[in-house]
Amino acid sequence: MLYWALVCLVIAIVAGVLGFGGIAGTAAGFAKVLFFIFLILLVISLVVNFMKGRGPKI
Repeated sequence: MLYWALVCLVIAIVAGVLGFGGIAGTAAGFAKVLFFIFLILLVISLVVNFMKGRGPKI
């Protein structure tokens, strides 16, 4: 999911440089939403692993 957020961010930057403001704004908004979903899922995953009592495998 983080990969797709970065792809959308790159699309937004390229579209902004080329002057496509509407597409750049939409892609940036989409990238922001994907990034926050990624962060929420990361926090949930960390909490669940902490509750199970398992640490990271080394």
